[in-house]
Parts: sequence; structure tokens; C-alpha cells
Amino acid sequence: MINANPWQYVHGPNLGYLIEQYELYLANPEQVDESLRALFSQWGEPYVEEHGQVTGGTEQVVSPTIVITKLKKLAKALQYVQNIRKHGHLQADIDPLEKQPETELLSLNYYGLSEADIRELPVEVLIPEFAGKFTDSLAAVQYLKQVYTNTIGYEVEHVPFVEKQWLHEKIENEYGQKQLPNDRKEELLKELFAAEGYEQFVHRMYVGQKRFSIEGLEALVPAINELVQLSAEHDIENVMIGMAHRGRLNVLAHVLGKPYEALLSEFQGTKWKIDDPDYFETVGHTLDVKYHLGATRNRKIFGKNVRVTLANNPSHLEFVNSVIEGVTRAAQDDRTKPGAPVQDVNKALPVVVHGDSAFSGQGIVYEVLNFSQTKAYHTGGTVHIIANNNIGFTTESDETRSTRYSSDTAKGYEVPIFHVNADDPEAVLKVMQLAFEYRQTFHKDVVVDLIGYRRLGHNETDEPIPTNPIMYSKIKSHPTITAVYSKKLISENTLTQEKVKEIETATLNRLKEAHDAIDKDVKDVPTIAELQKNANKDFPKVDTTVDKATLTQIHEELLKWPEGFNVFKKLERILNRRNAAFESKGKVDWGHAEALAFGSILHDGTPIRITGEDTERGTFSHRHVALRDVETGEKYIPLQHLSNAKASFAIHNSTLSEAGVLGFEYGYSIEAKDTLVLWEAQFGDFANGAQVIIDQFISAARSKWGEKSGLVLLLPHGYEGQGPEHSSARLERFLQLAAENNMTVANLSNSAQYFHILRRQAKLLGTDEIRPLIIMSPKSLLRNQEASSYIEEFTNGEFQRIIEQPGLGTEPNKVERVVFSTGRLAVELSENLKEPENFKWLDVVRVEELYPFPKDEISKLLSKYKNLKEVVWAQDEPQNMGAWNYIAPKLQELAPEGVKVCYVGRPPMASPSEGNSRVHKKEQERIVTTALTHKAIVNVNA
Repeated sequence: MINANPWQYVHGPNLGYLIEQYELYLANPEQVDESLRALFSQWGEPYVEEHGQVTGGTEQVVSPTIVITKLKKLAKALQYVQNIRKHGHLQADIDPLEKQPETELLSLNYYGLSEADIRELPVEVLIPEFAGKFTDSLAAVQYLKQVYTNTIGYEVEHVPFVEKQWLHEKIENEYGQKQLPNDRKEELLKELFAAEGYEQFVHRMYVGQKRFSIEGLEALVPAINELVQLSAEHDIENVMIGMAHRGRLNVLAHVLGKPYEALLSEFQGTKWKIDDPDYFETVGHTLDVKYHLGATRNRKIFGKNVRVTLANNPSHLEFVNSVIEGVTRAAQDDRTKPGAPVQDVNKALPVVVHGDSAFSGQGIVYEVLNFSQTKAYHTGGTVHIIANNNIGFTTESDETRSTRYSSDTAKGYEVPIFHVNADDPEAVLKVMQLAFEYRQTFHKDVVVDLIGYRRLGHNETDEPIPTNPIMYSKIKSHPTITAVYSKKLISENTLTQEKVKEIETATLNRLKEAHDAIDKDVKDVPTIAELQKNANKDFPKVDTTVDKATLTQIHEELLKWPEGFNVFKKLERILNRRNAAFESKGKVDWGHAEALAFGSILHDGTPIRITGEDTERGTFSHRHVALRDVETGEKYIPLQHLSNAKASFAIHNSTLSEAGVLGFEYGYSIEAKDTLVLWEAQFGDFANGAQVIIDQFISAARSKWGEKSGLVLLLPHGYEGQGPEHSSARLERFLQLAAENNMTVANLSNSAQYFHILRRQAKLLGTDEIRPLIIMSPKSLLRNQEASSYIEEFTNGEFQRIIEQPGLGTEPNKVERVVFSTGRLAVELSENLKEPENFKWLDVVRVEELYPFPKDEISKLLSKYKNLKEVVWAQDEPQNMGAWNYIAPKLQELAPEGVKVCYVGRPPMASPSEGNSRVHKKEQERIVTTALTHKAIVNVNA
């Protein structure tokens, strides 16, 4: 039992701790340890009595005022240390063009402290991590301040506690004291001379030609090379790089080893054959500008092979981010065995180089940052490098964002951020090493904000002074990186002036040799028609049938789940209805056909990956390939447990994203050429949000870059009175983009057609003929018996580019009108033709594959009808949308002389459809009636 004041036995920091705990106790007792709660309850507020302990026989009187004052100074000193870590970046020397102003948060005066106050505090109390390393707290604090305010500014206080502790330890110890060996410094100078020398040489030799120079950020090249070397050390087999155009040619030269001769020939307008088995680049037949092209290099480092890939990228800056993440994930996934793919994040490292304005300004960046910890899209951590030159085209930082740094948007994802001065290349390498180690430790994203400048204008023909006079007056007088770093190495006696000059001369001589070796005679360029000569390749014939025994086995196993697994009873009954197709001449609906197609494709040994919003269930509750136990929530995917499967199956509900997700799946498809990759939009018109990926990658990549993809887009499309936003998948946009056999665009009308086109796509993966497949997938047809198919159509059939209406056209000489239609409307027309004997004057044809256009099939069909008067195109969509503008000239070309080509559908509209369901119903009745009434059609809207 304590009979006297217990607080008399507590002094110094311990007393300060108790006072702090007592304040917490007053606010909320539950926040305080139980033992302390008991003491506070009995003895109240901690305090110091006038007479303290007796030491050495002498009674010392300690004034409470002195004790409280010292405790307050300790609290202020602790706050000062915390703010060095938290706000040191505000005063760090991270901008080559101007020093950041001192911040009062890092001044002792701000806290009412002196150096003497700091010096008298024990190191183990003020900075426990430095106990035993410094005998003087002032020296410890000065070291800490030097670490956090040098040429690297760290922002790590927003990350989870364990990661923050790890980062503090690394920053303040290993990386705070790290020095490069002299031979590495010399190598670094050579890299900088190469990067700078290339830019200056091209600028002199090819005046006015665009190259999007990296001058002012040359340290980016050794930074990326450092990541490649670290990857080799850690047995990472692939480094996947995505970047925009600035600096791309330099990275191609000095990271991927593209020969100077090849690069200079492109400026010269001639050709240089790259004779290097370890260097690969594909070029499309219509080509692209040189600073959009990518390549792959197999590098051997420390006796280990590393494949370095620089992805092709258009001028749409950050959109390649999502593509490179997909490429990386494909390289990490092992898809060779049944079940889910097995991911190894150490097989590939994604590196994304951003522009500072684009990083803060483009939404695709946030979509990709959000991928980091999701099951479907994570890649084990991406190293993001912001190539920060503090300017957009002519727009300076205060106009491009609302935050202090362009990197601030990453804080919401708990991503550590390292700002580094691009004029301190040694600091740049240290930061890359820390970023890599963080990625390998926590498998999370990390941002390196490489701060430099842009020595020239946006491109080499642009004059920046009229729009940015203050910035460019500083740049004009600022020394180049090689001048800055050479001076440092000479001053510290690492290199002599003569050695520096030797390096500079060797760099220039290599460029001169390359220039002397290339062909100077510019050849005549071909016409577009000549470039396209070998581009249009039709699909070869492939067998897509599957024998009934195999389909039966797949079907039966799809309806099996583990013993004790509790499927939702209503769903269980729905799935079990599928037995009728095999047992009682029932039909296979859309979802069932897809499941059978997937199962058979896995049986053939082709892996499958499908993602999209709500894809596991299907937006319209038609898929249900991922089942949930209603009692435990456990997930079971039957397609991952088929006994005859020979490859993996992956299905994921995606993030609520279109551009990012579609870019990811496109990237996955170009790396995993053996895999059937599908992306399903929740509604077809949501693909609007991914238009850049569709325009710049899916439709044009093969033509521009020779990049082959077998990606499948499932875009729900159909007019069912749901209003403008859930009717049209914008078929017209894909048909407008279609040329040179760059894609297949299909609008199917039955489940067997879907089965066969998926199997055809899977069979052609990896061939030269493969191309993206765009399917206007159905909504109301998913369960429509008219769109369902008998099992014999799967075992004996094939994909048909056009389908004639059964029972019509049996007497060719009586046919006066042929109505062509597609998709859901084609089925609706069929539903109104139950008595074909009343329509001897009519034939109705479904166009299942709109592009490539089935010219031969349609020509052959029309040639049967000698008394034809009208060729009609009927569609749901407004006249200025849908297939009409694409298909009308093709039908006019094929129609016999004197036969008019007519349109039946909605009039031209600004909106994809009306918003009133009653108006919709009336319009549908008019379209169907007009198409099927034996009365001449007048093109009032033509």
C-alpha cells in the first residue's frame, strides 16, 4: 500500500509521460493502461513536491516550475525532430534552378529553443534511434536535418506505421550516409555525357527536327539503368517501362541499346538494319513518328538475363501507364496449369515515367494508382518516376495543379514520395536504390519526383522565352549536368580534368562514327497503298466444333461444387435448368454457350482472362461463373476445376474504371499472346470512357507499331427502351475505325454464333492473322429462346458471317426486297416472320460480322434475286449512328443496277435514343412494320 505521494518517485521525461497520459485519461479513460487508471483514480494529477529525493545525503529542492519548463522544452524538441522528418522536404535543395526558402518549422527559434537546450537533452530520449551513435543531441539533430534537407526531400509520414518506421531507419542510417565508389562515379559521368551528348549532337546535325529532348533531366537515364541493374541482382527477369515521348529516344539508346546508327538514320530519312539478336522492335506498315516507338532488349547483367521492354506509346502521355501494368502482370502470371494463374511479382518490375503536369492532370494516373493493391490488377509495386521539368507545353506549375507538388495526388494511396534534385546524380541513384528496396520489401507503389528543367522548348522548333521568360532566363545561365557533376568530381579529386575531357571526347567520337556510317541518300518514300500491300490478311479457316461428349463433360462439371458448398437456391435452380439442353432437346442460352466455349477453350490448352465491372455475375445476371457460399461467402469457380482443362482461367470484377482497366487488359493481351483476354463493359456505352485506348491502341497499334492483340471487347448493346445511356455501344465508332483488317466487329444474333466466334478467336491467338474482336453483346437476347441454340449447332456448326431467315427466299424469282439487319433487331424481325409463306416477296438476312464486311457472301446472295427492287438496311440506332453510314455505300456497290438501297430506322438524332419507353415501343413497331410491309420504302431521312 502506497501511503505517500507516488509521483515523488518520478522525474524528467517519465513525469512528462505521466502528465501526457493523465490528459488522455481526463479525455477518455479507456485510452490509458488499466494500471495507470487505478493510480490516477486514487492519487489524481501527477505533480512534483517542493522537496524531492535525497541524493548523497543532501536534500535537493526542485521547483515545479523548472520541471514543467524542462518538460515543455522536451516536448518542443520532440516536435522539432518530428517536423524535420515531416517537413524537411520544404527546405530541401531539390530544385536545380532555385533554392527553396527556409521554413520556420525547421528553425529552433520557432519552438523557443536554443542549441544549448537541445544539447542538454539525452540522445536516447530525443532520438532513441540514434542512441549510441551520437553523444550529443545537437549533433544528432543537425545530422537529421542535413539528411532531410539535402538534395533529397522525403515525404513518408502519410504511409502506414510499419512502413514509416522502416523508411526512417533506411533514410537516416544506410541511405543517409551512403557513398558511391569512385569507379561508379566515373561510370555515372559517362552515362550523363552520353545522354547529354546525344541530344546536343542531334540538335546540331538535324536542326529543327523534333526529338523531345531530355536535356535538364539527363539523370533519368542512369536512374532507369540503376533499376535494371538492381532487377538483375534480385533475379527479376523483366523490366517493363512505360513513358511518354520526352526522353524516349535517349532511353532507347542508353537503356535498351538501340544503335546510334539506327537512331540517326531515322533523322536522316534513311534506313539502318539492326543486326543484333538481342534487340527487337516491331514497326507497323503505316509507321509512326520515331519518338512513339518502343523496343525490347535482352540484357546480360552480372551474368543474369534481364528483358527490358519500352512500350510503344502515342502522344496521349499517361495512358500507357495502364498498358504497361497489364504487360507486367502478364509476364508475372503462370497460366500453364488449370485453376487460377499463379502470380510471381518478382518476375517483372513495372517502371512508369510520368510528366509532372500530366501526373497531376490526367485521371488515368489515379485509376492506375488504385490498381496497386487490387487482386485483379496489382503487379507487386510500380516504381513511378516523375520526369519533372516544372512546365507543361508552355504552362507553369501554378497553372497545372492546385497542390504544392505534382506528386501530391499519390498521398491518398499511402505511397511514399522521394523528391530529388536532378543535378545531383548520386542522390538520384540513392533514391532509385531506396525506391527499389521499398518495392521489394512491401510490394507497393513508390514515387520518385525527379526535379529538373527543360533546357529547350516543348519541342526543338519551339521558342520558350516569349511564354516563360523568367524560367528560361534562369535556364539560359544554368550549367549543364555534365558541367555540374564534372566540377564536383574534379573538386573531390575523384577524376582529373584530363580524364573528364577524355570521356567527353570519346562520347562525341562515337556519335561522329555513327553519323559517318549511315546512308546519307534519302530514298523515295512509298505511297500509303504500297505500305498497305501486305496488311489485309483474312482469317484462315479453322474448325470450331466440339464433340458432344466433351461438351457434356464440361457441362456436368460446371454444375458441380464441393460437398457442403451452399449455392443460393434460386441460382442453383437456374443453373440446373441448363441440363435440358443435353437431356431433353432444350436450347443453350447465351451464358451457357459462353461457359461451354470457355470450358472447351481451356480443354484445348488456351488460358483465359476476363474482367469487367460485375463480370463474375454478369451485369444482367447471366454468367454466374463465380459462385458464393451463402453462409460463408467463400468463392468457388467451376471453370478452375475442370478435369480436362489444360490451362488457367481468371475472372475478376474490375475497379470502377474503363480507360485504366481496358488499357491493362490490352497490355495483358500483347504480352500474353497465348491467352484469350476479354474485357466486358457494364453497358456498352461505358466504353466511351476508354476511347483513347480504343482509338490509339486497339484500333491502330498494329498499323503504327506492328503490335498484335487478340483482345475481346464485350459491349452490351441493344434498344430495349432503357434510355440514351444504356442502349448503344456506339457501333458506328468502331466501324469508322475499322480498316486494313485491324479488328473484327460483330453483332451476333444467337448463342451458337457466340460460341463459335470465341473459339475462332482462341484458335487464332499467336498467329499473324489475330486481331481484336469487338462484340456488340446482347441484353434482352441473353435469355430469349429465339437467340438460343440447340447443342447440335455447337457440335456441327461454324461461325456464319451472314444468316438467312429460314423459310424465306425459297422462290427467288418472287423476291422483291432483301432486308439486312444485325443483332437484337434481326431477332425481333424474325419473331414477326412466323408464317414465311406470307412473305414470298421478302428475304431477311442477318449480318453477323459487320467488319470485315462479308462482301462475297452478300454478293452471292443478291445475285439469286433477278426481280429485286429494294435492298433495305434496318437498324435500331438513329440514322447518323449504328451501321448505316458504313454499310450503305457497300450495299449500293453490290446492289444490282436499278435497285435502290433504303434505310429503315430512327431519324438522325443527337442522343443515341429516346428516353421514354412508350416512345421507344412506338418507334420499334414502326421500324419493324416498315421493314416487313410489302410497300415501297421512301427514304424520307436520306
